[in-house]
Amino acid sequence: MKTYTLTVFEKSGAKLLDVTFEATNDEEAKKIGGNRLSEEGYLNHTHRCVSPNGKLLLFHR
Repeated sequence: MKTYTLTVFEKSGAKLLDVTFEATNDEEAKKIGGNRLSEEGYLNHTHRCVSPNGKLLLFHR
């Protein structure tokens, strides 16, 4: 399992969400991150999900 980071920002730059989670691969991490964004109502906020090696998996500005 790898540890991924999901971060959501307010327009001012303040963090609304900054969590880590585990997934077996990048595709699973995209699904988990997308589901979390949907559940928390953050799909239309600026967000990013990055892999342990810094690869950007999800991004919305």
